[in-house]
Parts: sequence; structure tokens; C-alpha cells
Amino acid sequence: MKIRKIAVTVEETHREMGREIVPPTRKAVAVAVIENPFAGTWAEDLTPLMDIGAELGALLGRRCVEALGIAPGQAQSYGKAAMVGENGELEHAAAILHPKLGAPLRKAVEKGAALVPSSKKMGSPGQVLDVPLGHKDAAYVRSHFDAIEVRLNDAPRAGEIMVAVAVTDSGRPLARVGGLRHEEAEGKDGLR
Repeated sequence: MKIRKIAVTVEETHREMGREIVPPTRKAVAVAVIENPFAGTWAEDLTPLMDIGAELGALLGRRCVEALGIAPGQAQSYGKAAMVGENGELEHAAAILHPKLGAPLRKAVEKGAALVPSSKKMGSPGQVLDVPLGHKDAAYVRSHFDAIEVRLNDAPRAGEIMVAVAVTDSGRPLARVGGLRHEEAEGKDGLR
């Protein structure tokens, strides 16, 4: 894996609709911009990208937890996304995100029984990449259906892939659409 840059951002929401959020809701997103080893070429076997996904799941998940200043078990939701530059294809993003990235990310946040929400797209430098979020242990926790966007002014270049992982220590601010609460989640089946 050839990393050109890593960026980590923490977003805190302290007030919403004139109401104070105590404690503030916090989201961290860590992004790696890597060289796409298959840019401009066809390859049947994308195993090298799958292996890169495993490395990035651990690295970016750990960076998010560190940025939030929490213990791994305090993470409440997560998500992943990738944007390939114009000389890549969507399958390159899928190869990074799906077969192997999830297990090391789950280890970085302790447990993670629920599927990791994901998005993938093709883009150019400066485009927004939306990283969907969902509760890490129980998909039915509606207060944690969310997203965070990330944008880097110089990525992805044509032969690059921008890979993002997001982790939160809370749900949406002032969530009130019902459903299972974080405190009620069992995390046994990934749903409840």
C-alpha cells in the first residue's frame, strides 16, 4: 500500500435548534489517499486491494478512536466509504471496502455485530465523499442512522483511491424518531 496522505477530522455538535447538546455529539473521520495499483488497467484478481482494505480498516479505525479520545468499546457507530479517481473503477472501491476491511475495523471499535454501512463512487479532487453511519452493534438503533462528509482539495487524483472510515461516540443530536435505544441494544445478531 502506498499512502500519499492521511487526514483525520473530529466534528462536535454543541448546539442544535437553540438547544445545548450535553455531552456534545462527536464524529471522527479518518481518510487515507492511496495509490491505486490497478489504475488504468483491467485485473481479474483484486486481492491486493482486498488486503489493503484490511490494513486500512485497522489503521483508520484506530485513528478515529484515538481522535475521539475514547476507549474502543465506547465507540457507538461506524461507517466506511471510498472514492476512486478517474483511472479506476467502482470495483476497486468495493474490493477495498467489502471483503476484509470490516473485521479489523470491528476490532478497533470492540465488537461491531452490525454491518458496516458503506458507499463508493468515482470522483475527482475536491469532490465530497459521504460516509454513512450506523450503530456498530444493532442496526435497529435509529438514533445512529447518520453520515459525515469528507472532502480533500487534492484527492483523489486520477490514479488514486480515497478511503474513509468514520466512528462516533454518540448518535445524532436530539434524536427523537423512536426505535431501539443505544442503551437497549444487545448486539447479538447485529439487528437488536
